[in-house]
Amino acid sequence: MMERKIGPWMIWGLGVGYVISGMYFGWNLGLPEGGTLGMGIATLFVTLLYATFTFSYTELACAIPKAGGAFDYASAAFGPNLGFLAGLAQLIEFLFAPPAIAAAIGAYFHEFFPAIPVTALALITFVIFTAINILGIRLAAALELFVTLFAVIELLVFAGVTLPAFHWHNLTLNAFPHGIGGIFSAIPYAIWFFLGIEGVANVAEETVEPQKNIVKGFSLAIVTLIALCFLTFFASLGVGGWEMIVYPTAGGEPSDSPLPLALAHIVGKNNLLYHLLLMIGLFGLIASFHGILLAAGRAMFEFGRVGLFPKQIGNTHPRFRTPAFALLTNMVVGIIALLTGKTGGIIIISVFGALTLYVISMASLFRLRKIAPTLPRPFRAPFYPQSPFIALFLAVASLGSMIYFNLNLFLIYLSLLAIAYAWFFFFVPPSVKIKESNETH
Repeated sequence: MMERKIGPWMIWGLGVGYVISGMYFGWNLGLPEGGTLGMGIATLFVTLLYATFTFSYTELACAIPKAGGAFDYASAAFGPNLGFLAGLAQLIEFLFAPPAIAAAIGAYFHEFFPAIPVTALALITFVIFTAINILGIRLAAALELFVTLFAVIELLVFAGVTLPAFHWHNLTLNAFPHGIGGIFSAIPYAIWFFLGIEGVANVAEETVEPQKNIVKGFSLAIVTLIALCFLTFFASLGVGGWEMIVYPTAGGEPSDSPLPLALAHIVGKNNLLYHLLLMIGLFGLIASFHGILLAAGRAMFEFGRVGLFPKQIGNTHPRFRTPAFALLTNMVVGIIALLTGKTGGIIIISVFGALTLYVISMASLFRLRKIAPTLPRPFRAPFYPQSPFIALFLAVASLGSMIYFNLNLFLIYLSLLAIAYAWFFFFVPPSVKIKESNETH
C-alpha cells in the first residue's frame, strides 16, 4: 500500500503543475492555423470542455479514489474490456507528454550549456526526476508545489510587464487567416493549455481524506488554470500580434517560446528582467514534466497491481513505498519516444489519448449513476446531466476534428491501442480480468 500524505494545497500544486507548461510553449503553434480569432474560439471551446469535464471527473475521483483513475472508473462502469482501453488511453497520454516536455527542457538548458547536446540534457532530466519520484511522494509533491508556485509567479510578472503595452489593434492583425477550418485545426494546441489536469485523480490513494481534499484541490486548480490561460493569451498577443510570438524571424520556423518573444519585443534581449524571467520560466516546464511523471507512475502501477501488466510493475519500493518499478518502466518508454525526435507528433498522440480518456470517463459517469445509485458520492457533478453531457459532446467533437487533421498520427495511435489490446485479449487470464472488474465496484 502507498502512504497517504497529500493535502489540498499539494493537490492544487499537482493539478496546476501538470498543466502549466502549456502556458509557456506549444499553444502558440495553433496561431498559424487559426490566427487570433480562430485560436481564441478554439480556446473558449476547450475551456468549456475542461471546466465541465473537471467537475464531472471529480465525482468519479471521490467515489472511487484509486490510483488507476479512468481505468478504475471505466472498469466499474463497463467491465474489464473498456476499462483496459480507458486505462491504456490514459497511459498513452501520460507516457507521451513527458518526452515532448523533456525535449523543451533540454533545448532550454542548451542555451545555458551549449556544449551539451539537447538530447543529452533531456535524458539527464528524465533520470533526475524519475529518481525524485522514487524517493517519496512527500518529496515529489513538495517539489511540485514549489516549482509550480514559481511558475505561476513568473506568468503574473510576465503579464505585469506586457499588459501596459497591450493594444486591441494587435488582436485584429491577420486574425482569421484560414476561416472556420482554422478553428478546428487549432484545437489540439488549445487542448495543450489544459492537458494533464486529470492526473490529480491518480494520486487519490496517497491523499489524506481524498473525498474532501480532491474536491478542494481540483476546483482551485481548474479555476487557476483558466485565469492563467486567458491572462497569458491576451498578454502575449496584445504586444504585437500573433505572428510576432510565432516567428522569431520573418519566414523562419515557428518558435516554441512565445513568452520570451513577447517580452523581448518590450524590454529587449539584453535586459536583466528578460534573462531573469527566462530563467524562472524554466520552472513551468519542470513543474509539468515532474507532475506528469508522478501521475504516469501511478497509472502504470495500477495496471501492474491488478495483473494486466507484469506483477513487478505493481510493486512498491520496500523502503520508499512508491511505485518505483512503474516509474522506471515509464522512463524507458519515454526515453525511446524522446529519441525519435518527433516532438510535434508525440504531442498529438498524447492528446489523442487524453480525448479518448475524456469520452470514456464521461460515459462511465452516466453509467455508474444508473447501475450504482447507492455508490457513495461525497461530491456530485454540478448541473448533472447537462455538465457531463457538454464535456462528452465537446470531447467527441474535438476527437473527430483531430482525426480529420491528423489521420496518419491517429493510425499510429490506433496501432498502439490494438497491440496492447491484443496482449490483454490473448495473454491476460480471464480470472484476472474478472477479479480486476469486481475489485473496482
